[in-house]
Amino acid sequence: MSCLVVWSVAYPPISATEEGTTTMVRVAGRIGGIESHKDTIHVAVISGLGLDVADREFTTTQAGYRQAIDWLRAQDCLEVVGVEGTSSYGLGVTTALREAGASVIEVNRTRAAERRRKGKSDRLDASRAARAVLSSEASTIAKSDTIEPLRAVHNARKSAVKAKRVAWQQISATLINAPAQLRDRYRGLAEDKAVQRLIAARPARGTEPAVADIMVALKILARRHRALSAEIDELGDYLAETTTAMNPGLTALQGVGPVVAAQLLITAGDNSDRLRSEASFAALCGTAPVQVSSGRVTRHRLSRGGHRQANAALHHIVTNRLRHDRRTRDYRDARLAKGGTKAAATRALKRVVAREVFRALHGRCPVPDYSDPRPARQARNLTLAAVAAELKVWPSALSQLELGQRVDNDLVARYRNWLTAA
Repeated sequence: MSCLVVWSVAYPPISATEEGTTTMVRVAGRIGGIESHKDTIHVAVISGLGLDVADREFTTTQAGYRQAIDWLRAQDCLEVVGVEGTSSYGLGVTTALREAGASVIEVNRTRAAERRRKGKSDRLDASRAARAVLSSEASTIAKSDTIEPLRAVHNARKSAVKAKRVAWQQISATLINAPAQLRDRYRGLAEDKAVQRLIAARPARGTEPAVADIMVALKILARRHRALSAEIDELGDYLAETTTAMNPGLTALQGVGPVVAAQLLITAGDNSDRLRSEASFAALCGTAPVQVSSGRVTRHRLSRGGHRQANAALHHIVTNRLRHDRRTRDYRDARLAKGGTKAAATRALKRVVAREVFRALHGRCPVPDYSDPRPARQARNLTLAAVAAELKVWPSALSQLELGQRVDNDLVARYRNWLTAA
């Protein structure tokens, strides 16, 4: 019998020894692998030497999951199971396996080179999932299914943003092809102003029915644009409330808004201990450099892999800090003064941000306390508008700061100093 080493935190079978924030589990014996689809799952079992033992297909229903678990238990391999698609088609069986006490390992899709060499079928893919666990190629604990509600809201907002952009593009294209008198009426207007005027318009059929028809189309598109804006605001408020409740340390980081925080939580999963180190999280986000050394040459290149949406979230954080954080700008300027490029400086900053995010995901990020400015302002009978005028900021910025919805250490320091001197 061979000995397999996998990482587990939430569901440690048999015996375990603590190492930092993770738990190492030693498993010996048979291993299960699952290839998941919309209507069926194919389950395979291999021995500790990697030899095929048995395989069987089940339906993606509660009864099918129970049958699959009973079959795996009869095969004496319910201890560790590798599942392909743990956050999509395999989510249901992953949840059922965890409830049965199994340790579920997330397995990536079969590589194209292996499919070309050995072919592809459900039985082969299920066996490959088990062998990926056996060889430690797959060693990451699957995400908890409790992150799925946040993913649903995030995806709904993303689709609303996309639909809003399409609606505005249709409005712009329609105005370009509209008659000159209609086009000139809305030329040069900002997006929100143009939508407001189009909604207030009263198209009437008169001497120019073609213009009236175009105005009807534009009015309907403008209403759609406004409705999508309301959806985006509503979903954004829900994301802000949910992400703050799930991880206040993450949302307290500068440059991390509700949408960015939601994406990072979805990428990492709410059982963030599945991420073994800062380096592994950086690799997951595509910010860890990849070594391409050979012989006497020692160098690294930019990672083109990783979760691209998480990489984009880190890029948004860096962009925000370059605009609003003096230390970030000083670091970039120092890199440029040494002959570096803006792209290289941005990549280095994303690596630093990935380290901060990893610590926040593990609860090691201090949450700033901004609860004192509001009572101090009210004790002096000062309004938000008056303070905002003195600090030369919008009143909404101070309101968000007082309510803990905005993180800006420089602004809160100015706010506190001004209240002390007032």
